[in-house]
Amino acid sequence: MKKVKVATVWLDGCSGCHMSLLDMDAAIISLAQKIELVYGPLVDAQEFPEDVDVTLVEGAVSSQDDLNKLKKIRQRTRLLISLGDCAVTGNVPAMRNSIPVQKLLHQVYVEGVQANKIIPTDGVPALLKQARPLREFVKVDMCLPGCPPPAKAISSVIAELLDGKKREGTLAVKFG
Repeated sequence: MKKVKVATVWLDGCSGCHMSLLDMDAAIISLAQKIELVYGPLVDAQEFPEDVDVTLVEGAVSSQDDLNKLKKIRQRTRLLISLGDCAVTGNVPAMRNSIPVQKLLHQVYVEGVQANKIIPTDGVPALLKQARPLREFVKVDMCLPGCPPPAKAISSVIAELLDGKKREGTLAVKFG
């Protein structure tokens, strides 16, 4: 039996959704027999692979790097799941949205430190004007809300997908 290729991605969030994923405990063992984890924070893959069956994306889209990564993921994934409230609504990362980016960076890197009062540019991704949910940039096939979603909900959704069932993917969520 061919295993389902699954990827997980962490954008602008706290990693709580990935912790919840790990909290599936014994359910991980049964899922591991049916899936191949091809990309994620716990996998040593540097490039997002082609032909991924299911990708769970945690976090809001906050930087140009997040956006570029998300677009690539969407092109290479059959079923994209917004994992957690940050991915579904913007949640905590979007709390910065009322502050203009340059003012925010100045407050953090100049006003908020004692030494080296300079806004870094090398190796730091450009922030978007606002942190936004995935669905505002790409087609999302399914949303799994929660902060974080319970491990049982994550394992249930994955198990249902492996059994050929697909839940209703559209949730009535309002940003802001």
